[in-house]
Amino acid sequence: MKNFSLRVSVLFGLMLLLSFNFSQAAGRIQACNPSGTITGITPPPGKCNQEHDSDCCKKGQKYKTYTCSPSISSQTRATLTINSFEKNGDGGGPSECDGHYHSDSTPIVALSTGWYNGGSRCFNNITIRYKGRSVRAMVVDECDSTMGCDDDHDYQPPCPNNIVDGSKAVWAALGISDPDDVGSLDITWSQD
Repeated sequence: MKNFSLRVSVLFGLMLLLSFNFSQAAGRIQACNPSGTITGITPPPGKCNQEHDSDCCKKGQKYKTYTCSPSISSQTRATLTINSFEKNGDGGGPSECDGHYHSDSTPIVALSTGWYNGGSRCFNNITIRYKGRSVRAMVVDECDSTMGCDDDHDYQPPCPNNIVDGSKAVWAALGISDPDDVGSLDITWSQD
């Protein structure tokens, strides 16, 4: 009888421990659901720069918006896209962090709204990893997940909530010489 009681006690203790660990993990996982939608409009002539095959909003199409991004870890999964941070590039206006344009030969990025976190990551470096290569890049801009299809956003749709929008220098460091041929990459990133 003593062995049975001991086994039940051990089993009960393990169940409590697993239950506690599960509830702790669930508390750390943040759901990131769409916060709304934007209805696309047709851009005025010559107003949507399609450099790097950028999308222009389509009249009547619904685009999801997000105020959040997935949780950040030591290996945060993301989609790397190409962006020009130079004047007259497809990035639209100057960078949110400093109101300036930046050279595409510098490893810099824009992060989706949730990761950009109201500018708290401005001028911080992140490390981007892809197939055994890595590059450090400085955050200089927001890839707006809450707004789009207007003049301020070059009549492009809102960014998805998991975007790291990198300059040509970021792509080159990852071994991609012509990002327009690739379009996007599944990468991981971490804060430095």
